[in-house]
Amino acid sequence: MSGNRRKAFLVSMALVSGALLMTACQDSDKAADTGAAQGSSSAAETGDAATPSGASSAGTGKGSGAAGKGSGATGQGSEDGAGSGADTGNGKREPVGQSCGANDISWNTRSETQAGGYILISAKAKPGITCVLPAALPTVAFGSDGTEAGPAEQAVGEQITLSGNTTAYAGVNPKSTNSDGGKELDSIIVAVGDDDSDPVSLKVGTITVDKPVVTNWHTSAADAVPFS
Repeated sequence: MSGNRRKAFLVSMALVSGALLMTACQDSDKAADTGAAQGSSSAAETGDAATPSGASSAGTGKGSGAAGKGSGATGQGSEDGAGSGADTGNGKREPVGQSCGANDISWNTRSETQAGGYILISAKAKPGITCVLPAALPTVAFGSDGTEAGPAEQAVGEQITLSGNTTAYAGVNPKSTNSDGGKELDSIIVAVGDDDSDPVSLKVGTITVDKPVVTNWHTSAADAVPFS
């Protein structure tokens, strides 16, 4: 091979080698760019996927907080409800007692000879019941015509809370007149007040009724004597 041809061959080989080298570099750059792009895309997808999960976690946390606040409100409401009642003045409240009805009471009667003779009524709350007798006359009626006893005292007494062994007493004089008239009966009808829907009939033996009178409720039997 002549010198010129040899030189031309070497130049051609150099050009081909250069071209191959450039192609290889370009392929490597493309591969790197592709890898970087895929990596970025994967990272972005992973980040996007993580974001909803994080948002869900955050939402759960907020939901729990709301539930907690809701429970607190319920608790407060329960405290307010439990605190209802009469204010005692010292920051506490006590339940208001219910009014007695005739069916809340165990009744008893007995005849007494004092003050010309009268009927002593005793009232005691049934087991497990606490109730209040109002500061008013008991309602005592006689006979089929419902004749009611009037007041034997000028002033109204105090209300009495019946519970346990506490007993209230009222005295009934069935005949407050000095005449010979009157009607013969053997029972009386007693109620706590005019609005009592369950009056009771109590046996008292044979009595003569004429303008009857009744005392207020008292905690002592000695105070329930209906003096005229």
